Amino acid sequence: MANLRDIRVRMKTIAQTLKVTNAMNLISTAKLRKGRRLLADTEPYFNRIQKTMAELLRSAGRVESPYFAGDSTGAGRTGVIAVTSDKGLAGGYNANIFHYVLDVCKKVNNPILLLIGNIGQHYFVNTPYMVLENFSFASSMPTLEEAQEIAEYVISQFTWGVFSEVRIVYTHMYSMMKLQPAERVVLPFNIEKMSHVSPDSAFSEVEKQKPLNFEYIPSPEGVFDALAPQYITGLIYGCLVEAYASEQSARMSAMDEASKNAHDILDKQQLMYNHVRQTAITQEVTEIVSGASALMD
Repeated sequence: MANLRDIRVRMKTIAQTLKVTNAMNLISTAKLRKGRRLLADTEPYFNRIQKTMAELLRSAGRVESPYFAGDSTGAGRTGVIAVTSDKGLAGGYNANIFHYVLDVCKKVNNPILLLIGNIGQHYFVNTPYMVLENFSFASSMPTLEEAQEIAEYVISQFTWGVFSEVRIVYTHMYSMMKLQPAERVVLPFNIEKMSHVSPDSAFSEVEKQKPLNFEYIPSPEGVFDALAPQYITGLIYGCLVEAYASEQSARMSAMDEASKNAHDILDKQQLMYNHVRQTAITQEVTEIVSGASALMD
Protein backbone atom coordinates (compact mmCIF):
# COMPACT_ATOMS: atom_id res chain seq x y z
CA MET A 1 0.00 0.00 0.00
CA ALA A 2 1.27 3.48 -0.85
CA ASN A 3 2.59 5.53 2.02
CA LEU A 4 1.27 8.93 3.03
CA ARG A 5 4.23 10.80 1.56
CA ASP A 6 3.74 9.35 -1.93
CA ILE A 7 0.04 10.19 -1.86
CA ARG A 8 0.72 13.75 -0.72
CA VAL A 9 3.22 14.20 -3.58
CA ARG A 10 0.68 12.93 -6.13
CA MET A 11 -2.02 15.19 -4.72
CA LYS A 12 0.29 18.19 -4.91
CA THR A 13 1.16 17.41 -8.53
CA ILE A 14 -2.49 16.99 -9.50
CA ALA A 15 -3.40 20.25 -7.74
CA GLN A 16 -0.70 22.10 -9.70
CA THR A 17 -1.96 20.58 -12.96
CA LEU A 18 -5.48 21.64 -12.04
CA LYS A 19 -4.32 25.25 -11.64
CA VAL A 20 -2.78 25.13 -15.13
CA THR A 21 -5.90 23.68 -16.79
CA ASN A 22 -8.14 26.21 -15.05
CA ALA A 23 -5.90 29.07 -16.16
CA MET A 24 -5.82 27.83 -19.76
CA ASN A 25 -9.60 27.48 -19.69
CA LEU A 26 -10.01 31.12 -18.63
CA ILE A 27 -7.48 32.33 -21.22
CA SER A 28 -9.19 30.39 -24.03
CA THR A 29 -12.57 31.81 -22.99
CA ALA A 30 -11.25 35.37 -23.21
CA LYS A 31 -9.57 34.73 -26.58
CA LEU A 32 -12.74 33.11 -27.94
CA ARG A 33 -14.82 36.17 -27.08
CA LYS A 34 -12.23 38.47 -28.64
CA GLY A 35 -12.05 36.40 -31.82
CA ARG A 36 -15.79 36.27 -32.32
CA ARG A 37 -16.09 39.99 -31.66
CA LEU A 38 -13.32 40.70 -34.18
CA LEU A 39 -15.05 38.61 -36.84
CA ALA A 40 -18.37 40.35 -36.21
CA ASP A 41 -16.73 43.78 -36.51
CA THR A 42 -15.01 43.10 -39.85
CA GLU A 43 -17.64 40.93 -41.52
CA PRO A 44 -19.87 43.82 -42.78
CA TYR A 45 -16.97 45.36 -44.71
CA PHE A 46 -16.18 42.20 -46.64
CA ASN A 47 -19.85 41.44 -47.17
CA ARG A 48 -20.13 44.84 -48.82
CA ILE A 49 -17.26 43.96 -51.16
CA GLN A 50 -19.00 40.70 -52.10
CA LYS A 51 -22.23 42.55 -52.81
CA THR A 52 -20.43 45.15 -54.90
CA MET A 53 -18.82 42.42 -56.99
CA ALA A 54 -22.22 40.79 -57.48
CA GLU A 55 -23.71 44.11 -58.54
CA LEU A 56 -20.89 44.63 -61.01
CA LEU A 57 -21.39 41.20 -62.58
CA ARG A 58 -25.13 41.66 -62.86
CA SER A 59 -24.96 45.14 -64.39
CA ALA A 60 -21.88 44.79 -66.61
CA GLY A 61 -22.48 41.25 -67.79
CA ARG A 62 -19.59 38.84 -68.14
CA VAL A 63 -16.30 40.25 -66.94
CA GLU A 64 -13.05 39.01 -68.43
CA SER A 65 -10.69 38.49 -65.53
CA PRO A 66 -7.82 36.13 -64.70
CA TYR A 67 -9.62 35.27 -61.47
CA PHE A 68 -12.15 33.26 -63.47
CA ALA A 69 -9.45 31.36 -65.33
CA GLY A 70 -8.83 27.74 -64.53
CA ASP A 71 -7.55 24.52 -66.01
CA SER A 72 -10.66 23.05 -67.60
CA THR A 73 -8.84 19.82 -68.41
CA GLY A 74 -8.40 19.05 -64.73
CA ALA A 75 -4.72 18.23 -65.24
CA GLY A 76 -3.40 21.18 -63.21
CA ARG A 77 -2.25 21.44 -59.63
CA THR A 78 -4.50 22.20 -56.67
CA GLY A 79 -3.27 24.33 -53.81
CA VAL A 80 -4.72 23.25 -50.48
CA ILE A 81 -4.41 25.76 -47.63
CA ALA A 82 -4.58 23.91 -44.30
CA VAL A 83 -5.30 26.03 -41.24
CA THR A 84 -4.03 24.43 -38.02
CA SER A 85 -2.91 25.79 -34.66
CA ASP A 86 0.50 26.72 -33.30
CA LYS A 87 -0.14 24.97 -29.99
CA GLY A 88 -1.59 21.67 -28.85
CA LEU A 89 -3.86 20.83 -25.91
CA ALA A 90 -6.94 21.48 -28.03
CA GLY A 91 -8.57 18.05 -28.04
CA GLY A 92 -9.21 16.69 -31.52
CA TYR A 93 -9.04 20.09 -33.22
CA ASN A 94 -5.88 19.49 -35.24
CA ALA A 95 -6.47 15.76 -35.79
CA ASN A 96 -9.82 16.50 -37.45
CA ILE A 97 -8.15 18.98 -39.81
CA PHE A 98 -5.42 16.45 -40.65
CA HIS A 99 -7.94 13.80 -41.66
CA TYR A 100 -10.04 16.25 -43.65
CA VAL A 101 -7.05 17.64 -45.56
CA LEU A 102 -5.90 14.13 -46.44
CA ASP A 103 -9.38 13.35 -47.77
CA VAL A 104 -9.33 16.53 -49.87
CA CYS A 105 -5.89 15.68 -51.24
CA LYS A 106 -7.18 12.29 -52.38
CA LYS A 107 -10.01 13.77 -54.45
CA VAL A 108 -8.20 16.70 -56.14
CA ASN A 109 -5.57 16.75 -58.87
CA ASN A 110 -1.90 17.01 -57.88
CA PRO A 111 -2.39 18.55 -54.41
CA ILE A 112 0.24 20.94 -53.06
CA LEU A 113 -0.05 22.06 -49.46
CA LEU A 114 0.15 25.60 -48.11
CA LEU A 115 0.29 25.35 -44.33
CA ILE A 116 -0.76 27.77 -41.61
CA GLY A 117 0.26 26.76 -38.10
CA ASN A 118 3.24 24.92 -36.62
CA ILE A 119 1.25 21.82 -35.68
CA GLY A 120 0.29 21.28 -39.31
CA GLN A 121 3.90 21.71 -40.43
CA HIS A 122 5.13 19.00 -38.06
CA TYR A 123 2.45 16.61 -39.28
CA PHE A 124 2.31 17.12 -43.04
CA VAL A 125 6.08 16.97 -43.62
CA ASN A 126 5.72 13.24 -42.90
CA THR A 127 3.02 12.75 -45.54
CA PRO A 128 3.61 12.02 -49.24
CA TYR A 129 2.18 15.39 -50.29
CA MET A 130 4.40 18.29 -51.27
CA VAL A 131 4.51 21.31 -48.93
CA LEU A 132 5.14 24.48 -50.94
CA GLU A 133 4.91 27.10 -48.20
CA ASN A 134 4.41 27.35 -44.45
CA PHE A 135 3.08 30.60 -43.06
CA SER A 136 4.22 31.22 -39.50
CA PHE A 137 3.13 34.42 -37.77
CA ALA A 138 4.28 35.74 -34.42
CA SER A 139 0.88 36.97 -33.24
CA SER A 140 -1.69 34.55 -31.88
CA MET A 141 -4.71 36.54 -33.08
CA PRO A 142 -5.06 36.57 -36.90
CA THR A 143 -4.63 40.00 -38.43
CA LEU A 144 -5.72 41.49 -41.72
CA GLU A 145 -2.10 42.01 -42.72
CA GLU A 146 -1.40 38.29 -42.34
CA ALA A 147 -4.47 37.40 -44.41
CA GLN A 148 -3.37 39.89 -47.06
CA GLU A 149 0.10 38.32 -47.21
CA ILE A 150 -1.43 34.88 -47.76
CA ALA A 151 -3.88 36.25 -50.34
CA GLU A 152 -1.13 37.97 -52.33
CA TYR A 153 0.94 34.80 -52.40
CA VAL A 154 -2.02 32.66 -53.48
CA ILE A 155 -3.05 35.13 -56.19
CA SER A 156 0.49 35.33 -57.57
CA GLN A 157 0.81 31.54 -57.74
CA PHE A 158 -2.60 31.24 -59.39
CA THR A 159 -1.99 33.95 -62.01
CA TRP A 160 1.45 32.50 -62.80
CA GLY A 161 -0.11 29.15 -63.54
CA VAL A 162 1.33 27.25 -60.59
CA PHE A 163 -2.18 26.36 -59.45
CA SER A 164 -5.34 25.82 -61.44
CA GLU A 165 -7.39 25.78 -58.24
CA VAL A 166 -6.91 26.88 -54.63
CA ARG A 167 -8.93 25.62 -51.68
CA ILE A 168 -8.77 26.44 -47.99
CA VAL A 169 -9.54 23.93 -45.23
CA TYR A 170 -10.37 25.32 -41.81
CA THR A 171 -12.59 24.58 -38.81
CA HIS A 172 -16.09 26.00 -38.98
CA MET A 173 -17.83 26.83 -35.72
CA TYR A 174 -21.48 25.82 -36.01
CA SER A 175 -21.82 26.26 -32.23
CA MET A 176 -19.68 26.12 -29.12
CA MET A 177 -20.06 22.34 -29.06
CA LYS A 178 -20.11 21.63 -32.80
CA LEU A 179 -16.79 22.27 -34.52
CA GLN A 180 -16.29 20.64 -37.90
CA PRO A 181 -13.68 20.98 -40.67
CA ALA A 182 -14.89 22.74 -43.80
CA GLU A 183 -13.44 23.78 -47.13
CA ARG A 184 -14.00 26.69 -49.49
CA VAL A 185 -12.80 27.26 -53.03
CA VAL A 186 -10.71 30.43 -53.06
CA LEU A 187 -9.80 30.42 -56.76
CA PRO A 188 -10.96 30.37 -59.50
CA PHE A 189 -14.15 32.40 -59.12
CA ASN A 190 -17.37 30.84 -60.34
CA ILE A 191 -19.21 33.50 -62.31
CA GLU A 192 -22.53 31.62 -62.22
CA LYS A 193 -22.46 31.31 -58.44
CA MET A 194 -21.43 34.91 -57.98
CA SER A 195 -24.06 36.38 -60.30
CA HIS A 196 -26.92 34.00 -59.40
CA VAL A 197 -27.03 33.49 -55.68
CA SER A 198 -29.11 31.45 -53.27
CA PRO A 199 -31.58 33.19 -50.93
CA ASP A 200 -29.48 32.53 -47.81
CA SER A 201 -26.19 33.84 -49.17
CA ALA A 202 -24.52 37.22 -48.73
CA PHE A 203 -25.76 38.28 -52.22
CA SER A 204 -29.45 37.65 -51.53
CA GLU A 205 -30.30 41.35 -51.16
CA VAL A 206 -28.50 42.16 -54.40
CA GLU A 207 -30.27 39.40 -56.32
CA LYS A 208 -33.68 40.82 -55.37
CA GLN A 209 -32.81 44.31 -56.63
CA LYS A 210 -33.37 45.56 -60.16
CA PRO A 211 -30.24 45.81 -62.31
CA LEU A 212 -28.40 49.09 -61.76
CA ASN A 213 -26.54 50.90 -64.52
CA PHE A 214 -23.16 52.12 -63.34
CA GLU A 215 -20.24 53.57 -65.23
CA TYR A 216 -17.09 51.74 -64.21
CA ILE A 217 -13.82 53.65 -64.55
CA PRO A 218 -11.46 52.67 -66.06
CA SER A 219 -13.51 49.57 -66.99
CA PRO A 220 -15.66 46.87 -65.34
CA GLU A 221 -12.68 44.51 -65.58
CA GLY A 222 -10.40 47.05 -63.89
CA VAL A 223 -12.83 47.64 -61.04
CA PHE A 224 -13.43 43.92 -60.61
CA ASP A 225 -9.70 43.14 -60.57
CA ALA A 226 -9.23 45.83 -57.91
CA LEU A 227 -11.97 44.35 -55.70
CA ALA A 228 -11.03 40.71 -56.18
CA PRO A 229 -7.85 40.76 -54.04
CA GLN A 230 -9.79 42.41 -51.22
CA TYR A 231 -12.50 39.77 -51.54
CA ILE A 232 -9.92 36.95 -51.37
CA THR A 233 -8.23 38.64 -48.42
CA GLY A 234 -11.58 38.87 -46.64
CA LEU A 235 -12.40 35.24 -47.36
CA ILE A 236 -9.05 34.04 -46.00
CA TYR A 237 -9.26 36.40 -43.05
CA GLY A 238 -12.73 35.15 -42.16
CA CYS A 239 -11.51 31.54 -42.29
CA LEU A 240 -8.51 32.37 -40.11
CA VAL A 241 -10.57 34.13 -37.47
CA GLU A 242 -13.21 31.41 -37.43
CA ALA A 243 -10.49 28.76 -37.14
CA TYR A 244 -8.92 30.75 -34.31
CA ALA A 245 -12.24 30.97 -32.47
CA SER A 246 -12.83 27.25 -33.05
CA GLU A 247 -9.38 26.46 -31.70
CA GLN A 248 -10.06 28.42 -28.52
CA SER A 249 -13.44 26.74 -28.12
CA ALA A 250 -11.85 23.30 -28.56
CA ARG A 251 -9.08 24.13 -26.09
CA MET A 252 -11.60 25.52 -23.62
CA SER A 253 -13.61 22.28 -23.79
CA ALA A 254 -10.45 20.16 -23.51
CA MET A 255 -9.21 22.08 -20.47
CA ASP A 256 -12.65 21.94 -18.87
CA GLU A 257 -12.69 18.16 -19.29
CA ALA A 258 -9.12 17.94 -18.00
CA SER A 259 -10.08 19.98 -14.94
CA LYS A 260 -13.00 17.66 -14.23
CA ASN A 261 -10.74 14.63 -14.52
CA ALA A 262 -8.20 16.27 -12.22
CA HIS A 263 -10.92 16.91 -9.64
CA ASP A 264 -12.03 13.27 -9.85
CA ILE A 265 -8.48 11.95 -9.46
CA LEU A 266 -7.83 14.38 -6.61
CA ASP A 267 -10.97 13.19 -4.80
CA LYS A 268 -9.87 9.56 -5.19
CA GLN A 269 -6.41 10.38 -3.91
CA GLN A 270 -7.95 12.18 -0.95
CA LEU A 271 -10.03 9.12 -0.10
CA MET A 272 -6.95 6.92 -0.40
CA TYR A 273 -4.99 9.33 1.78
CA ASN A 274 -7.71 9.27 4.44
CA HIS A 275 -7.87 5.48 4.31
CA VAL A 276 -4.10 5.05 4.61
CA ARG A 277 -3.91 7.63 7.38
CA GLN A 278 -6.76 6.00 9.28
CA THR A 279 -5.11 2.60 8.89
CA ALA A 280 -1.83 3.99 10.18
CA ILE A 281 -3.54 5.59 13.18
CA THR A 282 -5.43 2.37 13.96
CA GLN A 283 -2.20 0.39 13.75
CA GLU A 284 -0.41 2.81 16.07
CA VAL A 285 -3.27 2.69 18.61
CA THR A 286 -3.29 -1.11 18.44
CA GLU A 287 0.45 -1.23 19.04
CA ILE A 288 0.16 1.14 22.01
CA VAL A 289 -2.69 -0.86 23.55
CA SER A 290 -0.79 -4.11 22.96
CA GLY A 291 2.34 -2.66 24.57
CA ALA A 292 0.40 -1.38 27.53
CA SER A 293 -1.25 -4.77 28.02
CA ALA A 294 2.13 -6.48 27.90
CA LEU A 295 3.51 -4.15 30.58
CA MET A 296 0.52 -4.75 32.83
CA ASP A 297 0.98 -8.49 32.51
